[in-house]
Order: sequence, then C-alpha cells, then structure tokens
Amino acid sequence: MARYKKKKKMEFSKKIFIGVSVAAILVTIFTGIMIWRTNDLSPLMYLIPAVFSELATATGFYYSKAKAENKIKIQKGLENPEEGGISDG
Repeated sequence: MARYKKKKKMEFSKKIFIGVSVAAILVTIFTGIMIWRTNDLSPLMYLIPAVFSELATATGFYYSKAKAENKIKIQKGLENPEEGGISDG
C-alpha cells in the first residue's frame, strides 16, 4: 500500500507576500517601459513609492508573523525534546 504525503497548503500570509512582490515587480517594469516610451519621469514620483511602501509593509508583517510562529515552535521544542525538538546534544 503506497503512502501519499499530504501536501501542505500555502499559508495565506505567504500568498499575500508573493502577490505584493509580483505586483511590485510588474509595476516597476511597466513604469520603466512607459518612461522609456514617453520620456516622462513623473510616474516615478507616484507609482514606485506607493508600490514599494506596500511591499515594505507586507514584508514587515510577514517577518513579524514568522518570528512569532518560530518562537512558539522553539518553546514547544524545548519543552518536549524527546519528540524531535531541540536537545542539548
């Protein structure tokens, strides 16, 4: 009988982070193309700072959430070293 590993679903916060990152890249590319075509630098004043401030917010949120989750995992590992947690070696 074959055992199948259950595929873990991607966390929602990771989906948000990836979506915001992709949007930042796409807007940057689009802005670069439009600046090249029109020779107008005014989009740089509005689009780029807006997108990258959103990316910075998403990054900060994601790392803060990961820090809190890892702190919980470490605490559980220290309490139960025989269950595959952290041990003193």
